[in-house]
Amino acid sequence: MKNFVLLYRGGGIPKNEKEGQKVMKAWGDWFTKLGSVVVNAGNPFGAAVTVAKTRTKNGAGRRPINGYSIVIAEDIKAATKLTKGCPILKWEDGEVEVHEVMPM
Repeated sequence: MKNFVLLYRGGGIPKNEKEGQKVMKAWGDWFTKLGSVVVNAGNPFGAAVTVAKTRTKNGAGRRPINGYSIVIAEDIKAATKLTKGCPILKWEDGEVEVHEVMPM
């Protein structure tokens, strides 16, 4: 089995506490459904700084990453299948990027 990082993009900020609770429940339900393949449920990201060779700027790139999770799967195809039902995909601009973690 291999580790894979799921990177989340898009979505939105809940408009109120009730909507926030609904969003958190959706994430909790999805992680419960995934079960033991979740190595680290992760967290959302906050402030960002982008560092390049010749400059540093406040903020993330054009399509900022909102958060991450780490899961285990046999291969990238299986890891990609785990994203089915991910709450971020309910948003029009929501997406999950799947990366295999390479052992060193």
